[in-house]
Amino acid sequence: MIDRAKTYEKIRTKFGKLSTSQVEGFENIFNTWDELKTKEKDKRHLCYMLATAWHETGKTMQPIAEYGKGKTRVYGKKVKHSGVLYSDYDKIYYGRGYVQLTWYENYQLMGRLLGANLLADPELAMTPYMAAKIMFEGMLKGSSSVGDFTGKCLEMYFNQTTEDPFNARRIINGLDCAELIKGYYEKFVSCIV
Repeated sequence: MIDRAKTYEKIRTKFGKLSTSQVEGFENIFNTWDELKTKEKDKRHLCYMLATAWHETGKTMQPIAEYGKGKTRVYGKKVKHSGVLYSDYDKIYYGRGYVQLTWYENYQLMGRLLGANLLADPELAMTPYMAAKIMFEGMLKGSSSVGDFTGKCLEMYFNQTTEDPFNARRIINGLDCAELIKGYYEKFVSCIV
C-alpha cells in the first residue's frame, strides 16, 4: 500500500501544487495499483505509468481526449490499423484516456480483455476507472501476458537486471518524448512511498 500522505508531500515538492482534480487522478491510479493481484509489485512500474499519464494527459492526471481528435492522423478516419475500412460502428478511435488509446483494433482488444464494448462506446475509455484499467492492462503483462499496446511491457524494461525508463517509452509510442518521460519517472521514483 502506498503511504498517500508522504507520497503527496513528495509529489508536491517535485511537481508543485496539485489541484483537486489532479489528486483525484492520482487516487484513481493508486487504487488500481492497490487492487493488482500480483505477488510482487515493482514500484518502478507504477512510477513509469504515472510518468506516462502525467505526459499523456497534459499534467491533468485525468483521462483526456486527444487534441484534435485524430483529425490529422490515419486513425482519425474510419480505417483499421490494417488499412481496411470499417463500417460496423459509426465511431472514430482517436486517442482517449490516460495513455491515449488509439485505433479500432486496440479498442477492440482492450474491450475484450476488460469486458467492455469499447468499439460501441469508445467514450468509456474516458472514465477514470476504465482509463486506469486500460493503462494497466496495456503497459503490464496483464491478463494477456504481453504488453497489449505494442507487444512491449514494463516487465521488459524494469526487472531484477534492468531499469530502462528511456526505452520503456516503446510500450506506448516509439521513443517520442522518451527523455522527457524518463525525467518524470525519475521524479516519481523519489516520491512514491
